[in-house]
Amino acid sequence: MARGRPKKDERNSASAAPAKSLKNKGNGNGANLGFEAQLFLAADKLRKNLEPSDYKHVALGLIFLKYISNAFEAKRAALLADDPAAAEDPDEYLAENVFWVPKQARWSHLRDNAKQPTIGKLIDDAMSEIEKANPSLKGVLPKDYNRPALDKVMLGELIDLVSGIGMGEPDDKAKDILGRVYEYFLGGFAGSEGKRGGEFYTPRSVVRVLVEMLEPYKGRVYDPCCGSGGMFVQSEKFVETHGGRIGDIAIYGQESNYTTWRLAKMNLAVRGIDADIRWNNEGSFHKDELKDLRFDYILANPPFNISDWGGDRLREDARWTYGAPPVGNANYGWLQHILWHLGPNGTAGVVLANGSMSSGQSGEDAIRRAMIEADVVDCMIALPGQLFYSTQIPAGLWFLARNKKGGGKLRDRRGEVLFIDARKHGTLVDRTRKEFSDEDVAKIVGVYHAWRQDKGYADVAGFCRSATLEEVKSHNYVLTPGRYVGAADVEEDDVTFPERFAALRAKLDEQFMLGDKLAATIRAKLARIGVSD
Repeated sequence: MARGRPKKDERNSASAAPAKSLKNKGNGNGANLGFEAQLFLAADKLRKNLEPSDYKHVALGLIFLKYISNAFEAKRAALLADDPAAAEDPDEYLAENVFWVPKQARWSHLRDNAKQPTIGKLIDDAMSEIEKANPSLKGVLPKDYNRPALDKVMLGELIDLVSGIGMGEPDDKAKDILGRVYEYFLGGFAGSEGKRGGEFYTPRSVVRVLVEMLEPYKGRVYDPCCGSGGMFVQSEKFVETHGGRIGDIAIYGQESNYTTWRLAKMNLAVRGIDADIRWNNEGSFHKDELKDLRFDYILANPPFNISDWGGDRLREDARWTYGAPPVGNANYGWLQHILWHLGPNGTAGVVLANGSMSSGQSGEDAIRRAMIEADVVDCMIALPGQLFYSTQIPAGLWFLARNKKGGGKLRDRRGEVLFIDARKHGTLVDRTRKEFSDEDVAKIVGVYHAWRQDKGYADVAGFCRSATLEEVKSHNYVLTPGRYVGAADVEEDDVTFPERFAALRAKLDEQFMLGDKLAATIRAKLARIGVSD
C-alpha cells in the first residue's frame, strides 16, 4: 500500500476514478466485491502518513455519516410526497429506526463544502448535531476532524470518494452497498493494523462458520466481547438470506474497549440493526451488564490466553459451575461465562486457542473434564493457521449446548461429541493470511448439520468423527480433533505394489549414480589444488 505523499494529480485521480466505477461492479450477493477493494485502495492512498489505527476512524466516520444522511433523505422524500408537515417531525423518522439528520449535518452540505478549508470543523459540527438529535448515538461518533494534523485537502478528497458509494442506485440498494463497504473497510484496516487489528475484527469467513453452524433464526443473540459487531452483522445476514424476518432476533453485546464499542455501534447502525450493546471499561467478567439475561445463541471470539483478567478477584463467582478458572488464563472463564448465559436450549460457538482443548495447567483439565461429563460440549473444530490478523497461535472452535436431547429437527446427541479437523482447509489470500472458501464453509457446516439432524452423517477419516464420551474419557478428556479423526485414507490407484516398488528402486539407483558422479567431480577439483582425500 502506498505510504508516500502522492502528487496532486495522482491524489485527484485516486479520489475520482473509483467513484465513477462503483455503480455496476456488484454481484449482489454480499461477498467481497471488486469495487470494495478498489475503493479501499483509493482511500488508503489518501491517508498519506496517517497511521491506519487513526485513519480508520476518519474514513469509517464519513461512511457512517453518508449512510445515515442517505437513509434520512430517502425517508424525507417519502414523507414530503405524502405529508410535508410530517417531513419536519423527528419522531416520524425515529419511529422507523431512521436517524434525524439536522440540515447542516446532511451529506449534501458537506459535499458542497468539501474543498473549503473549514471542512474539518463542518464535519465535527455535523457529528455533534447528529448526536444531540439522536440520544442513542451519544458519545459514539468521531469528532476530531478539525485537528491540525489532519490534512483538509485529504478530507475533501475522501468526501468526494465516499460521495460516489451507491450513487445512482435505488435507496435500499445504496444502503446495502454502504453497509458492505463499511464492513470491508473494517477488515481492511484490521489487516493494516496487524496484531492490533484483531482486537476489533474477527475474519468474516470464521464468523460465517460460527453463524451457519448455530443458525440463529429466532431468539436472543449475545456476544460478551463483541468487538466491532461482526457476529451480529453476519447473524442478521443469515436470517435475511434464509427468508426470515430480521425482527425475529434480538441482539445484545458488551465491549470493554470504548473505541471498539463506537465502531460496533456505527457498524450496526449502518446496517440498520437495532441492538443493545453495552460498554464499560471493566468488561464482562467484572461488570456483567446483562447478568440476569439468558440467550438462545452466543457467538464470541474472546482474546486468547489472557493472563491479566483479574481472576484473583473472582475466586468464588457463581459462574464457575465447573471449577474456578486459573488466575493466569481466562480461557475457561470465558467458556463458563458463556455457559452461564445460555438459556435452557441455548447453543454457543466460541473461538479459543487450541491449547484450551488439551491444557492440563492450573486445573484447566479438571474444568474441561467436568464440562465433558456434564455433556455440554457438542462439537470441536480445529482451524488452520493464518486465519487471524492478531495472532499466529493455532485456534479452534468450541460449540456448547445446554440441551443435547434433541427435539424439532435435532436428534438426541447425548453422550456424543463431534470432532472436525479443518486444518487442511482454507486458501491463502495474501502472503500471511488464509480464508475459508464458500466450499470450505459448506463442507464444515454441512457435516455438523448432518450429524445434529441425523441426515446421512458418516465419519470421514482425517476430517470428522463422532466420538462417545467413553472414548473422550479414554483420551484423558483431551478435545483435540486430531486425536479422534485419524489419518485420511490414501487415494487408491491402479498401480500394483511390485510396479510401485520397481519404480522406487529405479529412482533410488538413479540418485546413487548421481551421487557417485558428484563425489568424483569434487575429488578431481580438490586434487587440482593439492588436497587429497
